[in-house]
Amino acid sequence: MSLRKEKAARLKVHVLDHTLRLIGRKSFDDLYVEDICAKVKISKVTLFKYFPQKEDILLYYFRVWCLTRSVELAQKPKEGLVGIYYLFDKLSEGCEEHPGLWLSLMGYLSDFKRPPKPFPVKPEEKKLLFPEITNITSVEIMSTDQMFEKFTLEAIFRKEITKFIHTREITNLIMSVFIGGIVMAHLGQQSPLKPFFRKNVDLLMKGIA
Repeated sequence: MSLRKEKAARLKVHVLDHTLRLIGRKSFDDLYVEDICAKVKISKVTLFKYFPQKEDILLYYFRVWCLTRSVELAQKPKEGLVGIYYLFDKLSEGCEEHPGLWLSLMGYLSDFKRPPKPFPVKPEEKKLLFPEITNITSVEIMSTDQMFEKFTLEAIFRKEITKFIHTREITNLIMSVFIGGIVMAHLGQQSPLKPFFRKNVDLLMKGIA
């Protein structure tokens, strides 16, 4: 790892870490760039060099979230419905810890002006995030959509889901419950979130089982 790449990786990871500490359960909109820069001890110019706009930190968080799930699944594989419930359980944990961040993320992802592409996580950043895993750079980051499609195919093969519609359509339904559940949990002030998300998945599975 070159010194320049290591420095850039550490800065991005520190920005994410301090953002999560600062935001807590607040809305991402209430977090100011100046506050992040003060904590990381960098200028706004430096921050925008790596995150061209503040909301890119949201995309970086989500990509790291997907990386974390990919690492966990590589270490302890899950299949079919077990995998689907696992992702929803992890979503509930994230929303409980940082509800304002997830709501802001969903809002930003729905912005029609945002290009539909993930924020990159470079090999140097993977090493800093998971220093205990020797082959971390070879771990492929799967998106939530890719993970759900994989689990859906397995669930169909295991006859946990009856394939009466195309696999892609089933995956889209699951993703709709995943994204929509975050908003509905907020609107209904649901707590705790794990049983709420699990009930939504239960109802969906009954409809396609």
